[in-house]
Amino acid sequence: MTRRLLLSYLALALLVLAGLEIPLGYIYARGEISRASQNVERDASMLAEITEENIEKGNFGVLPDVVGDYATRTGGRVIVTDKQGIVLADSQPAGRTGVSLAAQPDIARALRNRPTVTTTTDTDGSEALSATMPGSSGTTIRGALRLTYPMAEVTGRIHNIWGALALAGACILAAVALAAFTLARWITRPLRTLEQATTQLADGHLDNPPDATTGPPELRSLAASFTHTAIRLQHLLKAQQAFASEASHQLKTPLTALRLRLENFEPYLDPRAHESLEEAVAEVERLNRMVHGLLALARLENTATTAEPVDLDAVIADRVATWEPLAAEQYVTLAITGSPAGRVWAIPGALEQIIDNLVANALRVSPPGTTITLHRTQGAELHIIDQGPGMTEADRARAFDRFWRASGSHHDGTGLGLPIVRHLVHASGGDITLNASPGSGLDVGVRLRPAVSGRSRGGSGPSRSARAVSTAP
Repeated sequence: MTRRLLLSYLALALLVLAGLEIPLGYIYARGEISRASQNVERDASMLAEITEENIEKGNFGVLPDVVGDYATRTGGRVIVTDKQGIVLADSQPAGRTGVSLAAQPDIARALRNRPTVTTTTDTDGSEALSATMPGSSGTTIRGALRLTYPMAEVTGRIHNIWGALALAGACILAAVALAAFTLARWITRPLRTLEQATTQLADGHLDNPPDATTGPPELRSLAASFTHTAIRLQHLLKAQQAFASEASHQLKTPLTALRLRLENFEPYLDPRAHESLEEAVAEVERLNRMVHGLLALARLENTATTAEPVDLDAVIADRVATWEPLAAEQYVTLAITGSPAGRVWAIPGALEQIIDNLVANALRVSPPGTTITLHRTQGAELHIIDQGPGMTEADRARAFDRFWRASGSHHDGTGLGLPIVRHLVHASGGDITLNASPGSGLDVGVRLRPAVSGRSRGGSGPSRSARAVSTAP
């Protein structure tokens, strides 16, 4: 933002300078040319009077001295002709006398008592101012005088003033840049501290509150409001985390005690009540798992995490080795297929919990003799495919709702496993989908971001582990 403000100020200053200096330079150049033309015309008129007087008196020998002295002082060239256009004197040493210039337009006009002031090209190809005046007394024409003055000196003065204007503009731009940079830094300092504070708050802490003492009043007010909001939010998060932690300890003991008391009733109950007792114990077990699931979600949502590179293939192999004994007891096979996926971005511990929850859900619905396939595809995508009864399209649309269980479900799930999985996948920057697998069963697709070589912006910086409790057995 500092650079954009600086460029905006410089662009505005450059536009103002261009609007002022370009017309000023143009006006000055026109004025210099006009003054030079007037001076040449005046000098030519004066010299024409002097030479006319000498021609009238027959003092032709004085003419070379008159024009030579003027040419030496000013650098111009003077040619004097008689009334027939014959050159009487030329200030240029290489010039010839005695030649006729009557055919040249400006000399011809002067011999008709009509002066000419124009811009012409000198013999060396350079531009020059030319003034041709008649040497007359009343209506009597005794000769003509041509005065040419090179434009190099006038052009040099014009270029000098243009250079001075450019230098002044550059100095002004430098001063504007310095002032603009100082002003932009002053304006954006609260925004930079706000950005740093926002990054810290996203990571779950606020060590350096934004600066509310410098910058424009509006930004100081914004920084103060942000600090107040952030502090209040931290207090609320700490209170919620404290509640989750205390609830975890306070609820565990009563639920365990309730289960023990119910089990202790079994010897004293009528055999016909044993079935109801077992249902009550099962409900207590489900309540216990539900409490653990809610606490896991609370900890996940209240803990800021940063993704890190994780070897997906190693995690898959480790979790399959862990679940194979339980799957074997249910006569279910776990198979890993597809090409290696390599490293992916995931928050610490997330992949293990994702695979555990999805494999546990697949085991609950897989009949004996079937296979649960963990298939890897290109693009860091993992599919966990079972051969169970599957889900209808309507059930798949609601599967990630909390506490929701499929219609006609007979297992004792809490309805929190898939919401936890989705939260972990999204926190890792990935996506999860539910699709019907070919034949029967469910295909759960988890797409993560490949961890390419080097540090990615999404995974850079320190990370804080999210230690959520899995709802899988």
